[in-house]
Amino acid sequence: MLIRPFRLGDYSAITSIWQETGLDQSETDSLNDLAQQLAWDSDLVMVAEEDGTVVGVVVGTIDGSRAYFHRLAVLPSKQGLGIGRKLVEAIEKRFRQRGVNRVLIMVNQNNPEVLPFYHALGYEVQKYVTLSKKLSS
Repeated sequence: MLIRPFRLGDYSAITSIWQETGLDQSETDSLNDLAQQLAWDSDLVMVAEEDGTVVGVVVGTIDGSRAYFHRLAVLPSKQGLGIGRKLVEAIEKRFRQRGVNRVLIMVNQNNPEVLPFYHALGYEVQKYVTLSKKLSS
């Protein structure tokens, strides 16, 4: 398995992975969000490739000395094989290379089954309330 930076030809595969894992938004939102991240820092969008097929993806971003990753997803048929762990390790390595000293992630309250995965990687639940507001364009 190869962990590598995103290539434009990966877009269809990663949106399919996001759909299969329930992380999809509207296709337009996904494309716009991904395009913005790629313009900002394309090295922080990484994919896992196995036998020429994209099987996982993670998107990271850096804000000063803090970093975030989101939209971590692995094809359901490939989950439990360590691919997600390798993607997290790869994005954390990129973060460390850039001087990041804290990584934050958000998990949807409707998806608590992923918490053991993150706990096993050393992430701890913090007591924050996240608020959001959609800004119309």
